[in-house]
Amino acid sequence: MIEIGELSLALSLAVSVYAAVASFWGGRANNDVLVRSGQNAYFALLGLLTAASAALLYAFVSRDFTVEYVYNYSNRDLAMFYTVSAFWAGQKGSLLLWAWMLSLFGTIAILQNRKKNRHIMPYVTGILAVSLIHFSSLMIFASPVFEKMTLIPPDGHGLNPMLQNPGMIFHPPTLYIGFVGFAIPFAFAMAALMRRQEGDIWIRSTRRWTIFSWFFLLMGNLLGANWAYVELGWGGYWAWDPVENASFMPWLVGTAYLHSVMIQEKKNMLKFWNVSLVATTFCLTMFGTFITRSGLISSVHSFGASTVGTQFGFFLILVVVFSVAMIALRRDMLQSENQLDSILSRESSFLFNNLILLGAAFAVMWGTTFPMISEAVRGVKITVGPPFFNIVMVPIGLFLLVLTGLCPLIAWRKASLDNLKRNFLIPFLAAVLGGAAMLALGMREFMAWLFFVAAVFVMATIVMEFIRGVRGRTAGGKENVLGGAYNLVARNKRRYGGYIIHAGMVAMFVGFTGNVWNQSVEASVKPGQQLKIGNYTVTYMGTEYSKPKPSVEEYVATLLLEQGGKKLGYLRPEKNFYHNLDQLSEEPPMPNSEVAIRSTLKEDVYVIFAALNDDNSATIKVLVNPLVIWLWIGGFIMGVGTIIAMWPDRREQKLLEAALAQTTTA
Repeated sequence: MIEIGELSLALSLAVSVYAAVASFWGGRANNDVLVRSGQNAYFALLGLLTAASAALLYAFVSRDFTVEYVYNYSNRDLAMFYTVSAFWAGQKGSLLLWAWMLSLFGTIAILQNRKKNRHIMPYVTGILAVSLIHFSSLMIFASPVFEKMTLIPPDGHGLNPMLQNPGMIFHPPTLYIGFVGFAIPFAFAMAALMRRQEGDIWIRSTRRWTIFSWFFLLMGNLLGANWAYVELGWGGYWAWDPVENASFMPWLVGTAYLHSVMIQEKKNMLKFWNVSLVATTFCLTMFGTFITRSGLISSVHSFGASTVGTQFGFFLILVVVFSVAMIALRRDMLQSENQLDSILSRESSFLFNNLILLGAAFAVMWGTTFPMISEAVRGVKITVGPPFFNIVMVPIGLFLLVLTGLCPLIAWRKASLDNLKRNFLIPFLAAVLGGAAMLALGMREFMAWLFFVAAVFVMATIVMEFIRGVRGRTAGGKENVLGGAYNLVARNKRRYGGYIIHAGMVAMFVGFTGNVWNQSVEASVKPGQQLKIGNYTVTYMGTEYSKPKPSVEEYVATLLLEQGGKKLGYLRPEKNFYHNLDQLSEEPPMPNSEVAIRSTLKEDVYVIFAALNDDNSATIKVLVNPLVIWLWIGGFIMGVGTIIAMWPDRREQKLLEAALAQTTTA
């Protein structure tokens, strides 16, 4: 199987070169035979990369430690569940997974457009094939996936214990889907420029791809945050780590793009802006991948020093230069057909929304790259920590939250006083009353109060929109409330799916705001002794020892949790040690904490077993993290909204077919 994998990768490089050349040449010469040949070559890439992936997966499950990658990321003691996930635990497997996804997504996009977009599809295929040339050459030369060991070890090095968590099964693939998915709208945008195809067909043709990629990037970030919360044992879920930031930046710009395309679809404006945004989003996915894999940054998530950084850097430069050149050369076909009529308009509010999102992306990029810049300029790596990001991002987040309520309801072209009163008077009054109630209940943290007031305002605008829509559908008496609500969403999926996404965003902001009231206490306690935090009492009962596997020693502390004298239950955090059974390694056992969490809608009680001491005491850290669960609830709500917004819509399909018919006629 290893030989099959090596041969498949070697062939994938040759076939991707052919697919790119045949597609570009066939498109330029209007040669259907070459175009079809290029597409068939792309289909073959999916087969070759699937074979290579199957070979690597077989090497893992068969414990073939002659393969250096399998040796470094698994051992005989590793559960099969994590043995499979070790496929993407390191540099080489994740590159293969990335390439396989790109071949799969490209194949689906080509098949979806086999009877439409015929003018630009050869260029779409060519651009995607060029990306696969890059990945195939990485996997063959810079970071050989099937590299052999010089000695045949009896056992593997094992998987990092922090990666032995269900969150790491789903987090990386989810993130990769988001990263790779943005290659499709990018390829369509660049192909439309290369073929001088005017209009917004490329936007309509890739709308679901964009939402799909944006959604998975969001979920990837959330799953990563959840993994950090339950596995890393530091009590938080987001630390502005460079790798977290690397996936956050394209999501911010992708969010800006998803909003601004509506202006182009409705008003034929912001053409230059939109194509720039989609190119920037794709470039940021490449940039994030570059800094993660080049060894330029230090992070628990990064792949450390590697041999792929230089080639990835050159490819990133190629993508940026190509994008800028195409946009500059085709700027004549990217002129807006309308102008902004008023600053009080939906167009202006969406533009503000875009500027704030781009400002956020720039701030994150600056903080992420500043250590590299400082080292290059002054020879000293100066790290920018969470305080910088919190100072910059908190006001940006507040503006963004307020605009979430304003943008969808303000009138197109120019808002009148009547429009403002009709849409915002009740939400404004609700926010004022909500703010007053919070003050009356004793809330004194000003920024938290501002965020909650803004959250009330936005939720009121969303509820008002649903009430107004249902009232309109039930006014004639033909529909009841439930039927009216269902039809309202079903016939306006994009609009009301968007409102639900906004509601999820509000819930997430509520979760973020809870950080203001975080509490923590840490102490060494003997059995029977207590820690107190807030109105909670935590009693240490003792520690149990076990050795479930030859490579694992587990120490499980038992703590009784009480609140106001009422028994709430027991929490059992763990302190485990993973021994390396690899005879070629002399590494000491690796400690790993498994936290215990009691989660409610109000707050989490989060317990870390920091150490078991020689005097039979245990060092325990307890945190009370308010409102964290609303972060995960918000993500779930956003997922529901995204599915609704992506669901096939007959009216949008007709608009796309009409636009395609006009292009064909022209």
